[in-house]
Amino acid sequence: MTIRPGLFALTLLLALSSQAQAYSYAAAGKEPLIDAREALLGAATDGQDASATLSEIADELTYLEQHHKVELQVPLAAAIKAKDAAATAALLNRAYKAEIERRLEGAAQNLGDYQTAKVLVVKSKRFLDLILPSLNEGDRKAADQALAKVLDAIGNPGVFGVGAKPADAAAFSDAEKALMAVLAPL
Repeated sequence: MTIRPGLFALTLLLALSSQAQAYSYAAAGKEPLIDAREALLGAATDGQDASATLSEIADELTYLEQHHKVELQVPLAAAIKAKDAAATAALLNRAYKAEIERRLEGAAQNLGDYQTAKVLVVKSKRFLDLILPSLNEGDRKAADQALAKVLDAIGNPGVFGVGAKPADAAAFSDAEKALMAVLAPL
């Protein structure tokens, strides 16, 4: 049986394009807390009005306050008004820590769904990258290593099942606790 070269090429192209979509790890989407960082820090430094920016992220801050028991909105507005860039940065780090916790909780709940868990862990890395400069060298390394272990613990579906590694809930939990312990002082 012979397969026409065009039909073979089309079949190969379809197979490769669906494979590429299945393994897309991009964590697309806006992150309002990240997007607002520069505006809030600039407002705190220059003493500008940041009420518009704060209202844009009010829903995210309210969610974190309600579900992660961290007070953010009132102290953040006060820090900006007082032109206290250091306090503003510390409060943003606290918000980012809560976001990391939120994303990792979601990944833990979705360990059976590799793609969802991976996207949530990758998104938590975006928040961690903003916190890292405020940590000492040892804590930076520990946080990076812990997040790498979290990522490893979600497993890997392999390529067509080859090299598949199942998720390890215990290792995930241990690595998540290690990361949160490093971030505890924030």
